[in-house]
Amino acid sequence: MAYQRRSGEEATINLTPMIDVVFLLVIFFMVGAKFTDQEGNIKVNVPGVGNLQSITRGPDKRVVDVLADGSVLLDKNPIAISQLQQTLASAASQYADTSVVVRGDGQGNFQAIAEVLQVVRQAGITDMGIAVRMQR
Repeated sequence: MAYQRRSGEEATINLTPMIDVVFLLVIFFMVGAKFTDQEGNIKVNVPGVGNLQSITRGPDKRVVDVLADGSVLLDKNPIAISQLQQTLASAASQYADTSVVVRGDGQGNFQAIAEVLQVVRQAGITDMGIAVRMQR
């Protein structure tokens, strides 16, 4: 059996809905641009501020690394344990929301990590975290 083609009717795409949408978008953006121009012409006297003080935020987080050999880094800089307490106490007195993250080497001595945690607590830091790696 042979497949017969219909003669006379060709498949066409009706472009009318697409043209309607394009014209609506053009009108929408033209009206939006007109409102933007009018908004720029409005004269507003913004009030001034006297005695403006800048708002300073403390560092987001202080990171204390305890390496496998027991050495301590504060924000990637080597530091002694005694100096760590002074630095963190100074930061805590300067910025009330100072937070510390302690990262200890998994192969290192836990006693060094415990000493750092004790120093952070003695420095008056209340927002303290311990970084761990999640196993997948």
